[in-house]
Amino acid sequence: MPDWTLNPGDSIERVKLHEQFGGRTQGGIGPSSKTPNVFVFTDPAAGEQHGYIDAWRDDHCFHYTGEGQRGDQQMKSGNKSILEHPQDGRALRLFTGARGTVRYEGEFELDAERPWYTTDAPDTDGVETRSVIVFRMRPKDGPPKTPKSKLDAVAGTPGVVEVPVEEQWTEKTFVNPSREPFETERREQKLVTAYKKHLEARGHDVCRQKIVPPGEAKPLFSDLYDKTTKTLVEAKGTVERGAIRMAIGQLADYRRFVNGGAQELAVLVPSKPRQDLLDLLDAQGIVAIWPESTSFASSAASTS
Repeated sequence: MPDWTLNPGDSIERVKLHEQFGGRTQGGIGPSSKTPNVFVFTDPAAGEQHGYIDAWRDDHCFHYTGEGQRGDQQMKSGNKSILEHPQDGRALRLFTGARGTVRYEGEFELDAERPWYTTDAPDTDGVETRSVIVFRMRPKDGPPKTPKSKLDAVAGTPGVVEVPVEEQWTEKTFVNPSREPFETERREQKLVTAYKKHLEARGHDVCRQKIVPPGEAKPLFSDLYDKTTKTLVEAKGTVERGAIRMAIGQLADYRRFVNGGAQELAVLVPSKPRQDLLDLLDAQGIVAIWPESTSFASSAASTS
């Protein structure tokens, strides 16, 4: 069995690495049957196209997204080899790069208290969202590196923080950083901006809320919160049934975290929904709001 000869910072062709030490020649995780190693490869530029945000975080761990580009990731195959590397007597070794020449970053071990967690990411075609496994890896060969994850700048500690309506953050931005906004999302933002101006002209205090649920890696963002009336508003760029149903779920989710509790829930849409959808919203205690002439109308006179 060959002795391990690489030091952190050394570069090697991936083909030669596997010729010498075994392991898969493709993919992000390569457990070896030839030597007691599990090789892990990270390519941040390519990974973000799949919603993978592999990076050093401010918890002094390297957060590494598991394998599987379609459907919810499972703790099997390569993912299982990472989780069980201590029991299997294998060293966990991280490399930067996935093809050609790769750079050895050192030997790692999983955090003892919280070795992994799950979060959301897009599948390989960027359409469906699925659950992915993220490992929290601590270095054994030296100190952790400087945190570089964009998530640390916006996630913060669990809780709720008010942010300006003008901030363009969305949950989808952190699930799939490389995607372009759909036209319906652009309509949502225009609606929110117009409704904000409408409320402020009437003396209302308006904000958004950034929500970080306990145990979650990525933040949630409400579209608008009217602090004057304690109304939580979710905007949709269409009055299609699926969008209305999604808004109902989002409002139910956000409402749990709103400081002081939301007294009213509302869906902001580009036109008046058909009666069946108005009835659906009413059954959930949610008001519909839409532009009408130079102002806004609502399904409840009290929110007009």
